[in-house]
Amino acid sequence: MNVPNVTHYIHAYKVAPWRIQVRWAGSVSLGVLALTMVASLFLYISSRTAVAGREIQNLNAAIAANQQVNTDLQTQLATLTSSSVMASRALELGFVPATTKDVEYLVVPGYFRRAPAILASAELPQMSAPSVPREYSQSLLEWFDQKLTLPARGLR
Repeated sequence: MNVPNVTHYIHAYKVAPWRIQVRWAGSVSLGVLALTMVASLFLYISSRTAVAGREIQNLNAAIAANQQVNTDLQTQLATLTSSSVMASRALELGFVPATTKDVEYLVVPGYFRRAPAILASAELPQMSAPSVPREYSQSLLEWFDQKLTLPARGLR
């Protein structure tokens, strides 16, 4: 096996110094290319984010405009259906207020009026106070006192 020695490589680089320059130029070019790719990716993401933000602003403006139009339409509807406007429109169409002579009641055979719903009963059931066992009404200090004095009572 023929192993070239180090001096052979040093001699080859000394004879052709452009190889070192090509290596450095390649390394710098690779670094510049990597930085350019990262910068272009950053610019792409930033531009997409800006476009999305602008679209959101446009949609919010459209929502606000639609809400204002909706509110205006509700106001117009309320104005058109107010009692004074409806009464004047009815008079223009030839309607007149009804008097007792104008009202006629009809009896419909087979129709029975429903009885009114009574929501409250006449008598309320008597509620008794709930009984709480002593264990649930005893304080922690009383419980400790009971536990500490029981063994002492057993010794007497």
